[in-house]
Amino acid sequence: MVVDDQAVVRAGFAAIVDAEPDLDVVGEAEDGAAAVRLAGELAPDVVLMDIRMPGMDGLTATRLLTEGRGADAPRVLVLTTFDQDAYVHDALRAGASGFLLKDALPEELLAGIRVVASGEAMLAPTVTRRLIAAFADTAPAPDPELLESLTPREREVLTLVAAGHTNAEIAEALGVTTGTVKSHVNALLGKLGLRDRVQATILAYDLGLARPRRTP
Repeated sequence: MVVDDQAVVRAGFAAIVDAEPDLDVVGEAEDGAAAVRLAGELAPDVVLMDIRMPGMDGLTATRLLTEGRGADAPRVLVLTTFDQDAYVHDALRAGASGFLLKDALPEELLAGIRVVASGEAMLAPTVTRRLIAAFADTAPAPDPELLESLTPREREVLTLVAAGHTNAEIAEALGVTTGTVKSHVNALLGKLGLRDRVQATILAYDLGLARPRRTP
């Protein structure tokens, strides 16, 4: 489902998605309230969500679509302009599975949709680090005792996840198989009560396991 207050933008995204044989646009919404209503009727797998819209914004809509719904919640992929939207970090906290810049190439948009639809998180490492660098300091710090349930290896994997590394890259760094890394990731997500790698990344920064790289 495509959510944006500009009809031309919605039509553009919808055309790109519908041209793919394995993807279908089931609905379009012009604001957050319409998105929440339509999602209840259409049960989309993925929602492309704009942040700034009149009425209910994308942040509120994301929270309503994902909060307390577990596996039944759609995967929300936030569409934003980095330089203007200071709510992206909050959107990730609200339950979004990742974000893309609105000027992303069509192939990047399609890749992002497929990634979040498969249950993974859309983390563009360089942009994610910049976002967390900008906004993580304003969030309340979580209880460091959360980490006590993790093994040393799981904590190491969490740190590498927060740095934006893929399972394959983590496997190479640790000298293990990608299957082993996936098992570690699943275990640490379960122990920490997290939904995906986006939430794991935010928690790692909040707990000081990772530090943002300052970029110009």
